Order: sequence, then C-alpha cells, then structure tokens
Amino acid sequence: MAWTNFGFWARSVPHRIRNIPWQSISSEAVGRCFLVAKFACFIHVTNNYVFGVALVHGPSMLPTLNLSGDVLLVDRVSTHLGNVSIGDVVLIQSPEDPKKIVTKRVTGLEGDSVTFLVNPVHGERSMPRTLVVPKDHVWVTGDNPLLSRDSRHFGSVPYALIKGKAFCRVWPPEGFGLLNKGG
Repeated sequence: MAWTNFGFWARSVPHRIRNIPWQSISSEAVGRCFLVAKFACFIHVTNNYVFGVALVHGPSMLPTLNLSGDVLLVDRVSTHLGNVSIGDVVLIQSPEDPKKIVTKRVTGLEGDSVTFLVNPVHGERSMPRTLVVPKDHVWVTGDNPLLSRDSRHFGSVPYALIKGKAFCRVWPPEGFGLLNKGG
C-alpha cells in the first residue's frame, strides 16, 4: 500500500511543479532582495555620513567615559563641515594605527598655542613645550592624561582624521545624557 501511494505521489510531482507560479515567486524574491539592499545602503550612508553609534572602551577618557561599555551617539555631519570646537569629544582615526578609532577631547584649534608636558622617560624631568596648532588641524587630549596617548605623543590631528563628534551617551542607562564640553 505504501509503495503504491508513493508511486502516485512521485508521478504527480512534475504536474505539481508545473503548477507552481514560478514567475511571481521569483519576482517577489528579487523585490525583497532589492528592499534589503536599499535598507543596507540606507544604514551604511546614515552611519558613515549623518550619525552613528560608537562603543567606547579604554581608560583615556576617564572619568567622563567609563572604562568599557559606553555607547555614544556620534554626529558625522558637523565634522564633515569643519564644525569642531574646543571641548568637543571626537572620534578620530588614530595617527599611530589607522585601523583604530580613538575617542579624545578637542583642546586646541588651528592657530592656538598649546603648552603641554612631555612625558618623562626613565626618571627624567618633564619639560613643558609650546606649539602652535597648524591650519586644518586640532589638538586632542584624553581626560585622563596619565593613561592617554594623544596629541602630546602623536602631534596635532588633521581634520580629515576626525570621524565624528560624540554628543550623547545612551549606555549605560545611569549615564544616559548629553556629553558636556568641560571634561
């Protein structure tokens, strides 16, 4: 009995396949693929050119930002327009390692004189240095100078390396709110 039923089913498969509306199924699949592609493009453009989200970790911005796990909203439009001011928390492509994005605070703009202490090496005295920030550059420092690699180490940062300006912390919930410019 079972084999007889199987034979009937096997003979009717080609007939069943012919009756499937392949054209409408394929056009529906193509339409959905285009919808997913449009959505992916929208997310890519929005994240890279309008605003995005950044996960921050490391000690250089303590106490403003936590050691790990802070999630920030990042404005990318104003940095493309060169709208950066002293006190802004920015995400920059690291001049030392281009694969890394680091978070620092802008402490000097082009034309500003900045005085800083060069970190002492092997017990040497730390000597103050004064530099003028070049045109189309900014001076960035971490809020925790003892644990930050910043412009004191790699010099001023070209505007082109600024990837966004952080304006709001969204995680953790107890730290939710706008970032202040004071540090």
